[in-house]
Amino acid sequence: MRTLIYVPVIHTSADLGSIAKEVAKRGIRDLGQELWEKHRRTVEGFWDVVSDYFDSIDVKDMKIYQDGMVAEDEVGKKIVEDTAKAGSKNYQLILKLLDRGAVLVKTEDFKLVKKEYDRLCAITQAKSITKKIIAFTKYKLVKVILLNRRDNFIVNRIKQTLKADEKAILFIGAFHNIKKRLPKNIQIKEAKDAAKVKRYQKLLPFYNKNGKQFDELGKYLVSEVT
Repeated sequence: MRTLIYVPVIHTSADLGSIAKEVAKRGIRDLGQELWEKHRRTVEGFWDVVSDYFDSIDVKDMKIYQDGMVAEDEVGKKIVEDTAKAGSKNYQLILKLLDRGAVLVKTEDFKLVKKEYDRLCAITQAKSITKKIIAFTKYKLVKVILLNRRDNFIVNRIKQTLKADEKAILFIGAFHNIKKRLPKNIQIKEAKDAAKVKRYQKLLPFYNKNGKQFDELGKYLVSEVT
């Protein structure tokens, strides 16, 4: 049976390219310096325990599917190397896995990823509140459609490229809906509970009302992967 280790990810600022500074600035403004730093430490800890888990297993010849990865072979590895150098814990882990014999696979369609990224850039680069609202409204109108199209593309790539008895790793944002779309003959092993990762991210802006639950989820995220 085909096996897929499912890693629901939390993106760090380093994963976000040119909009990273604006996202961090907005996070500090909306959440406050103390909570933003607490969240940042949790995300760092999350990636540390995930990395420790993969250190403990043989990944030779495992295929790697990555949220947002639009290339493979030398071009794909160059993307991984550059993003790892920029500080991405996600891509630093992937680089380690490739060095240990794992194989990077093109996971997403470039046009779909670019459409979503361009919408996000329009929000962060807007010069006035009015323009930000307009850009955000436009993004909200297409967000679900784009995510569904991306998810369908990712699922098809896995179905097409993961052969009988092969093993793979999928690094995917917790808000994607991949698991239910995969064939039944692919065994899914969650490194972390995707629902809990998603819930943590949803509660972040509402910490004042949900602090206890948020903190419990934060402890779960940095706990050892078994």
